[in-house]
Amino acid sequence: MTQPAATNENEKPDSGLLKSAVHKHNALSKRGFLERLFTLSFRGFVYPQIWEDPEVDLEALKLDKTSRIMTIASGGCNVMNYLTESPEKVKVIDLNPAHVALTRLKIAAIKHLPDYESFFAFFGHADEKGNIENYDRYIAPHLDAFSRKYWEGWSPFRGRRINYFTKNLYQFGLLGRFISAVHILAKIYGQDPREILTAKNQQEQGEIFDRTLGPVFEKKFVRFICNMPPALYGLGIPPSQFDNLKGAADMADVLKARLRRLATDFPIEDNYFAWQAFGRGYDCAYKKAVPRYLKEEHYETLKANADKVEVHHTTITGFLQSQPPASLDCYVFLDAQDWMNDKALNELWGEVVRTARPGARIIFRTAGDDSPLTGALSQDLLAQFDYDPAQSVEAVKKDRSSIYGGFHVYSFRNNAKAQSADKKAA
Repeated sequence: MTQPAATNENEKPDSGLLKSAVHKHNALSKRGFLERLFTLSFRGFVYPQIWEDPEVDLEALKLDKTSRIMTIASGGCNVMNYLTESPEKVKVIDLNPAHVALTRLKIAAIKHLPDYESFFAFFGHADEKGNIENYDRYIAPHLDAFSRKYWEGWSPFRGRRINYFTKNLYQFGLLGRFISAVHILAKIYGQDPREILTAKNQQEQGEIFDRTLGPVFEKKFVRFICNMPPALYGLGIPPSQFDNLKGAADMADVLKARLRRLATDFPIEDNYFAWQAFGRGYDCAYKKAVPRYLKEEHYETLKANADKVEVHHTTITGFLQSQPPASLDCYVFLDAQDWMNDKALNELWGEVVRTARPGARIIFRTAGDDSPLTGALSQDLLAQFDYDPAQSVEAVKKDRSSIYGGFHVYSFRNNAKAQSADKKAA
């Protein structure tokens, strides 16, 4: 039977991959303590859903049937979304074993569940008792040992982790619990985030936000909490990214501005990121505010392309070091580079140069507005890529998740173009 992903029977959750990526300071220092507190939080299930807009990704990546993609998994949603464009191959990596298991679960589910409705019940509703029966009958027999052990492992108060899919998956994980905590906090101040979902137009969305959630960020206690780095671990923000996100501003003001953008800059009826933030689930009644992989029109395409995915539990640089030269067309780094120092960035982009085909496109997001590569990469490396900062501004405006300050697109210059530019510069 074809497995849904590349697997390793010896994979272990505590591999140290996360520590090597995050720990940059002495454990006895304040920053070192915060880094270790973050890795402790991040070791478990974090993202039930990825928070990067796939429509912005797809516009930037320009996929076709020959595209070979390397991407970070996170919640696995965008892996599935990319498959709707029928690329040649999608190679997926993640430091977090829970994200590896979730992505492999989605691949096995699209291949082996009997129909679209059972697939939507599993990942759209994600709260039906029948999902467990379907898991045991259709998915588990085809799931790799590593992922099956994860989903059938024990979770406090819920029994097997697969039971998340009977209690609304999207309320679990570090992010799901963070959103739940925000809802509780809002209700303490007499506000209900769900009210935004009743808006009839964007003007009304803005009016509701300014009347309800906006004032909450002016409360002294909320402003105090927002400026504590551990309070934002639920968003997957490590200490280094916290500093980039905050800059010179008060973090409460930064978060308020980005939440307002999420609430008001896009029509609520099809912004599934807003539905997750304010409603803690998808639009299951009309199936309009759902990711493209959950729309019935893409179901058969997904099934046809599921075998094109392989999933690895490893680091970005470590994975690229294992790949042949000139073998990839697209790289999706999410916001991982916000975690990296200059040395790590140069090592990573050295591997991009080695593994990229001419014209390959690299996309990533940043908490702050600016690309970290301008001041971090060596001039020799940077000169091998084209980058248009103006494109970032336009892409950020289109990103419905509204979390990030920057969306960056780099393209690998072919040798002839690079040599011509070097001659002109000389």
